[in-house]
Amino acid sequence: MTTTHGNVPARRPRRTDARLNRERLIATAQEVFAEAGPEASLNEVARRAGVGPGTLYRHFPNRSALLTAILKDRIETLCELAETLSSSESADDALTRWLRAFLVHARVNQGLGGALMVEEPVEPGLDCHRLILNAATGLLAQAQRQGTARADLTADDLVQLVVGIALSTARSHDAEQPDRLLTLVLDATYGTPLQNG
Repeated sequence: MTTTHGNVPARRPRRTDARLNRERLIATAQEVFAEAGPEASLNEVARRAGVGPGTLYRHFPNRSALLTAILKDRIETLCELAETLSSSESADDALTRWLRAFLVHARVNQGLGGALMVEEPVEPGLDCHRLILNAATGLLAQAQRQGTARADLTADDLVQLVVGIALSTARSHDAEQPDRLLTLVLDATYGTPLQNG
């Protein structure tokens, strides 16, 4: 029974099955979009998640809402990884492992980001770039404090370099190229600044 405060009914906590349906829809949509791109059929997402289209649209009223939920989920996972690595790994290893995970994220999510840019934003407070930059900043700062990462490097530089690798290798037939390029970036990250002149 729902209790009330005055004349306003108290909100019930989200039912477990509704929460599980939402999580299943996000996970399934990630798979479907990875296979067919962000314009894949939403009915196919619902079918593969084992729910009706009405359930999908109750959780995500349009494609943009679903794309945003997927991107938000992936960014939160990256931020959680940064936090875990910063407390359990050496500073260099933490930064290296996180940048590799970020490269995978950037390569997988190019289509989602592009699709969201042409859709109406459904969560204006979601600043993906800021969340990623904050995670990179914390990990880089640790490595710089230990004296292993170049002091003249900024987190924004690193993020831009990794995004550049993701974009430039999007259509590459060489599956090893993204990792080779990231290795060059990592070598420069832990190297010494080049002398001018």
